[in-house]
Parts: sequence; structure tokens; C-alpha cells
Amino acid sequence: MARAIWTGSVSFGLVNVPVGMYSATQDHEVHFHQFEKGTSSRIRNQRVNEDTGDEVAYDDIVKGAEVSDGEYVMLTQKDLESVEPGRSRTIDITDFVDAAEIDPIHYRKPYYLAPADDTAKKPYQLLMKAMANAERIGLATFVMRGKQYLAAVRPSADEGVLVLETMYFADEVRDPTDEIDQLPAKTRVGGKDLDMAVSLVKSLTTAWDPKNYRDTYTERVEQLIDAKKKDREIVPTEDEDEDDGRVSDLLAALEASVEAAKQHQPGNTHNVTELGTRKSDARAAAEKSSGRKGTAKKGTAKKGTAKKGTAKKSTARSNTAKKAGSGSTRRKAS
Repeated sequence: MARAIWTGSVSFGLVNVPVGMYSATQDHEVHFHQFEKGTSSRIRNQRVNEDTGDEVAYDDIVKGAEVSDGEYVMLTQKDLESVEPGRSRTIDITDFVDAAEIDPIHYRKPYYLAPADDTAKKPYQLLMKAMANAERIGLATFVMRGKQYLAAVRPSADEGVLVLETMYFADEVRDPTDEIDQLPAKTRVGGKDLDMAVSLVKSLTTAWDPKNYRDTYTERVEQLIDAKKKDREIVPTEDEDEDDGRVSDLLAALEASVEAAKQHQPGNTHNVTELGTRKSDARAAAEKSSGRKGTAKKGTAKKGTAKKGTAKKSTARSNTAKKAGSGSTRRKAS
């Protein structure tokens, strides 16, 4: 069993629920180490003074905050600790909001909350069922590992547990008007086009099942590693030809899409293809080819022998027939 990464309590009103916090997700990406090409020597990152080129000990490093171009205010670890918030013992829910009001862009990372002991089970269930029935999400702030977080606490219908999701503060979410040079302009959409687009959306609508979706790139990287381990090389996949018959008319494209959606399968798992591999040893391939060739010769020899045997048998029958014919002629002559 995993250990709780944080322990404390969730409070709403005068009710306190002792809980432990656990990671709800994990990274499944393949992580690589760096090596010098042609060797098995690992590459290590070092903290180096850019002026002297000398390596700097960790204890001799301070943090600097840039206040203007090229000017920094230096802060020691003690300076930072003087303003660091104390560790929270309570996730204090101050507000409940409608889940639909929160833009998913604010969500950061999910954690499971579990009752810390038997005495917490009843108030834990009470909070979870109350939020589920009211269809509301609790908002709170708390401190973990020296950092303050905004968090949303909600019941998970799939797992039957409370989920705490850390969130970005308002000033951490970028304004699209500041980031995008040309924002999409409002354009009038025809009623027929909209109806057809809605029909397409409904045709592709399915029940949510996370198992329908897989990280096919990571899977292929893992297959590649396994193939290299077994001394095999990858067979490059052929690029699919681009469809030159593009439909320029929007309504026609929508109609074609609705027709194609009749064969729709949810998710991407049905499109997953195995990584093609072959042995990298050319001699092994040559030996395999030579073995096939020898077998073919052997089969040909047998076939030839069989024909020869058949020919002999046919000759024997012919000789017997000649002898019988000769004997019959003699009897007539006598």
C-alpha cells in the first residue's frame, strides 16, 4: 500500500474529517538517461559557475529573483523560510460551487482523499454524499511541502472516494487575448450547416470509457526498446497517402462525415498497430534464406525421384504387356 503524502483533516462548517492524501495519477512515459555516443558512460549535469567554469557546491548556491533586466535580488534559504507558510493541518472548505462553473483549465493535479481512521468514516461518507446530492464542489486552500494551493474537493462517482484537485490561481491562467495574435472572429454560421454539425457530434457521441483511449506513442517506444533488447531492427511504416479528394464545400464535408460516422468506433484502441521488426543480423537472414533454398532443392530431388520411379514402373508394365502379346501370337501360329 502507498503511504499518504499528506495527512490532516478536511473541514466544512464545524465538521472535521481526518484524511490522508494519496497520488491519484502516475506518469507512464518512458524516461531516458543520457550517455556519450558509442560508450556506456552516463552524462551528469553539474552546477557550474558560468564565469570560472568551476563546479559549485549545493550549499553555496543562493536564489536570485530578477527585478529588472540583468539585476537580481539574492535570497538565502533562511530568507525564504521567514515568509514560508506553515504546514497546513486542515483543508478548510470555505465555498461550494457548481461544478459546471469551473473551467477545466484551472485544474492541475488530482489526489485521492481517504479516511485516516475508523472514526473518520462516517463524516467522510457524509461529506461525499452531501456534495454528490447537492451537485457541488468544495473550494479550499492549504499548504503542502512549503507551497500554498487552491484546491477543489469533489466526490468521484467511479471510485467512491473524495478527490482533491489542485488548481491554478486566477493570475496563473493566461489571458488568450494576451497570448494569441489573432483571436477567432465571430462569424455567422448557417442554420443548415449548424444542424448538420450537431448531427455529426451526436453520431460520434458515445459513453465515456477511459479504457478506449491509449497512449500509442509510448507503447511503440516500449516496443522499440524491447526490439533493440532482442537485437532486432524496426521496419519503417509506410506513410499513408494524403487524401487528395478533399471536399471544399463545408456542407458536403459534413454530410460525408455523418455518413462515415455510421461506422464509428469509440476511442483509438482499434487503430493501434503493432511495431514491425526484423532481425538486424544480416548473416542470420542469409542463413535463413539459405535454409529455405536447401529445403526447396531437397523437395525437388524427391519429386524427381518419384517421377523416375513412376517411369520405371510404367516401363515394367509395358514389358509385361509385350511379353503377353508375344505369347498370344505364338499360340495362334501353332
